[in-house]
Formats: sequence, structure tokens, C-alpha cells
Amino acid sequence: MKVFQTVKNTSLRIGEVDNSSKRITDNFIEINKDQLFQEHMGFGGAFTEAAAFTLSEASKELRLEAIKAYFSPEGLAYTLGRVHIHSCDFALGNYTYVEEGDKELKTFDLSHEDKWVIPMIEDAKKYMNDELLILASPWSPPAFMKNTNEMNNGGYLLEEYYQPWANYFVKFVEGMKDKGVDIWGVSIQNEPAAVQTWDSCIYTAEEERDFVKNYLVPTMHKANLEDKAILIWDHNRDILLERVTPTYVDAEASKYVWGVGNHWYCSEDFSQLSKVHDLAPDKHILFTEGCVEYGIYGSVPRWENGEHYGRNIIGDFNNYSRGWIDWNLVLNEQGGPNHVSNFCEAPIMYDRVKKELIYNISYFYIGHFSKFIKRGAHRLGLNMKLPEGVVATAFKNNDGSVALVVQNETNELVDTTLNLSEGSTYSLPAHSISTFVIGE
Repeated sequence: MKVFQTVKNTSLRIGEVDNSSKRITDNFIEINKDQLFQEHMGFGGAFTEAAAFTLSEASKELRLEAIKAYFSPEGLAYTLGRVHIHSCDFALGNYTYVEEGDKELKTFDLSHEDKWVIPMIEDAKKYMNDELLILASPWSPPAFMKNTNEMNNGGYLLEEYYQPWANYFVKFVEGMKDKGVDIWGVSIQNEPAAVQTWDSCIYTAEEERDFVKNYLVPTMHKANLEDKAILIWDHNRDILLERVTPTYVDAEASKYVWGVGNHWYCSEDFSQLSKVHDLAPDKHILFTEGCVEYGIYGSVPRWENGEHYGRNIIGDFNNYSRGWIDWNLVLNEQGGPNHVSNFCEAPIMYDRVKKELIYNISYFYIGHFSKFIKRGAHRLGLNMKLPEGVVATAFKNNDGSVALVVQNETNELVDTTLNLSEGSTYSLPAHSISTFVIGE
């Protein structure tokens, strides 16, 4: 068995250690290799215009380093991605693919993405050993399609534009395919319950259901795009069950929906995911966005941000999430660019002054999962006795190996025994994350 750890107040970052002993402890982790749960899809991040533009400002060598740090097998081995359908807050400004008022979409033109986003996606694909699955999400329809006649500050899609907006989805998917980027799936709306100062649009759960059933699905099927996954909600987990129920109990709408996307911004009630799974076990759950809102920039990355990632990944996975898509892949040292100054952190940031990449603690915490849990793995059952503040999840890869990830957020070293390692005791340092890789 190999053990990899990242530990606060040390230089250890996903470093291999040998910390087994024969110490006696009441703590234990028992892994049941015969109890299989959901199949794993992978990890990834968002190819926002902000991320792609930021890398365009870096040297060729640093740009390549960042891309390989995420997508190569030696890096985080990402296999998932997300793109925004025209602008989001992490774009250089509001933009769409059509001229104002073009209901028939005769002026539809995706060339805006040729400069930064598509080249970044194509470069990422060069270093991967697996297929890149990309989710596409809109932040707002074009202004003329909304009651407010603006992309920012919420508003809703006018009923007369439901069909043109469905046509817009199809043109986007087809247009990206023509540019060499295959879209795996689409969500109906990013954060449909949030009125934001940036690109945003409100849907009720019933409006989402009806748009899927009566407009998007028929339009995509007519275009032979029935293989594309359709996700609803794409927002926080706090009211996950409430939001999916109208669609999931509607037989016609439900049969076309792949599942639900969730974010982490206002809740760590992971039980919401299990409740959704119990309501519709044939549907899927995917984490589609999370980041730490930006604080004061400093030279020392904040450890608690990494722990926030680890705790949420474990909580989601233990409640049937099939994969995990982070937000911006790269941002600058200011936490942007963002056209409404909604600055955030990214696991990798580019310091334009020092001309160097910053690897935040979140990068290494993600890596404790993404480097060792492979697409096609299945979550395993766990029986544990651990102190409060210590959490764990385990997966069995297709090659028979098992990856167990244990996070200790406490201020104390914790010892625990593992049943798959002949009962040996292992140390979990204070404020650490550990990955145990057990061969077949």
C-alpha cells in the first residue's frame, strides 16, 4: 500500500510517506470492497473566457505548465470541463453570438470563442489520456429575449423566445462540434434562483421542466442531438430536492433529463443529494461549480480553502455525486478578470507582476482525489469510527486498486487502523489530507 499526504506547516504536497505503526487506537476505517455505489465520471474545471485570457497573458512555458498541471496524467488528470454559452461574469464583458433582436438567429456566430477559449480546450485535450467531457451552461439569454432587456440583474426568458432560445442551444452545440469541441451535455441555466449583478436569469422549477419538455428536447432530437445529457438546477444544494421534484415526478420530462447539477455556495447539507438519489435512483448527480470568493491577496495560500474543497468533495461523493467540476481553471492574482469585479480564487493563479504561477492549497487537495480515483471507479461502502472533523471516502478502480481519501481538519494528530492493510495503524497529521492506494 502507498500513502500520499499533504500536511499544513510542512512542505509535503501529495508526497509519498511511510507512517504505519503498531500503535493501539480505537479509531478504524473498514472498507467493504463488495459494496459498490455510483460510478465515477472524473474531475475537471471551467474553461471560462477569464481563464483562457489569463493564460494568454502568461509566457508560452507557463501557459503549458498550467494546462499540463491540470490535464496530464502527471498533473491532476482532469477529464471533465465546463464552458459558458456566451458570456458569464468571468468573461471580459457581456456578449452573445447573435446581433440584437435576431429572433431567427441568422447572425449566429461563434467566432468570439476562437481567440481564447477553444485554443485552451484544444491544448488541454493534447495532454489527456481520456476523453474530455464538457458541460455547457448559459448564464443569461440575449437581452432582447428577456423581460428586462438586459443580460445582467436577473429577469426571465419571455415565453415568445422559448423556441428561439432552444434553437440557440442547438446552434451552440453544433457550432462547437464544427470547431472540434464536442459538448457532452447542457444545463438549462446557471443558478436559476439567483438575481446577480452579472449575467443571470430566473426560472422556477416548473419553468425549467416545461422548457426541457416542450422546447429543448424536441429541438435537440430534431437536430439528432438526443445523445446530449440534459441537467437541471445547476445551483446550490440547499433546496436540491425541492427543485428537482417537479421535473422528476413528471414522466414526460423526467425521461429526457440525465440528472442534476449542484453548487456549494450556501450549504453543506450533503444529505440533499441522497434525498434526490432516493427520489430517482436512475438519475445522476454532478457537482458543476464551486470556488472560494476572493479575499485579500497575499503570498501565503490559505489552508482552510483547501480543506473546504476536500470536505465538500467527500460529502458529495458519499451522497452519490458522480463527478466534480471546479470553477475557473486559472485566474490572475487579482482573482479575475471579471466584468463586474466578482473576484474569486482558482487552484492555479497567474501573478502578472511576478510572472509566475501560484498553486493554491485547493490544487493539492483536489489532486488527492483526481490523481487516484479514475473514471469508471465505483464508490465503496465504509464503516468508520473517527473523531469529529475527520472524514473519508473510498473508490475501487477498474484495475482493482482501491483509493481511500481521509481528511483531518482537527488540530490534533489522529491515528486510525485500516482493515485492508492487515490492521496496521496510520497517522493522520493535524490539518492534513491523506490518500491510501491499495493494490489488488
